[in-house]
Amino acid sequence: MKKGLMAMMICVLVVISFGSGLMMGAEEQAIEEKDDRINVVVSIVPLAEFVENVGGKKVDVTVMVPQGASPHTYEPKPSQLVDVSEADMFVKVGSGVEFELVWMDKITEQNRDIHIVDGSVSVKLMGKDPHMWNSPVNAMIMVENICNGLIEVDPDNADFYIQNKNNYLEELNILDGYIHNKLDRFENRTFMIYHPSFGYFADEYGLIQVPVEHDGKEPTPKVLKDCIDNAEAYNLEYVFVAPQFSTKHCETVADATGGQIAYMDPLAKNYISNMGYITDLLSLELET
Repeated sequence: MKKGLMAMMICVLVVISFGSGLMMGAEEQAIEEKDDRINVVVSIVPLAEFVENVGGKKVDVTVMVPQGASPHTYEPKPSQLVDVSEADMFVKVGSGVEFELVWMDKITEQNRDIHIVDGSVSVKLMGKDPHMWNSPVNAMIMVENICNGLIEVDPDNADFYIQNKNNYLEELNILDGYIHNKLDRFENRTFMIYHPSFGYFADEYGLIQVPVEHDGKEPTPKVLKDCIDNAEAYNLEYVFVAPQFSTKHCETVADATGGQIAYMDPLAKNYISNMGYITDLLSLELET
């Protein structure tokens, strides 16, 4: 009995030791894989989804302007600048976002070796409107630019990035088709929004964006009166507002016209589902 018990204990110890070795090996592998990842910093939230879809498990992504903050006014925390100093790549929108205009020089000073990817390369820019990512067609171009940037930083994994890019481009292409199918049929093409962040979307899909706010300034009483007149003339049911802004002035217009406010977020992370949601909201407006 004692010999049997001793043999059993030895077997248990061997199994435990073997299992512990496997766990330690897995942990070491996970740490090694994490160390091998490319540290990518992006300026705004939607860019994080683009990078993650192309880079997959080979990237760690940090966002400078967090969810709910405005890239027109945000100032990074010191800890975020530390992230920049340790990053391999920075992806900027490149279309004139105020955060980038103010902070890009500081970002490059923090890390002279960081690889900068300009998302706006090959995008046809519209004047002073920086919100180019809100057109899925532009998003496709930005994804191409990000893929090229990752390949420059990590050429050994080019095939991985290209395959992921192609998969995500197919999803964006399906989204583009969904938007056309949902919105092309309406004769009414006008919608009203507080901050004019969907100009590229409107241009791509043949819509007319009527802003309440102009040049980053709160609307004057005359501008509000014009908005009320436009809402009545176009029989608008909704006044759209981004969650980064106050609803006060939109409520004024909605109350005067018997309409209602609704949220459209130009900076949501779940890009494809968010753009689908926005399309559905606009279809409700256009069919009135």
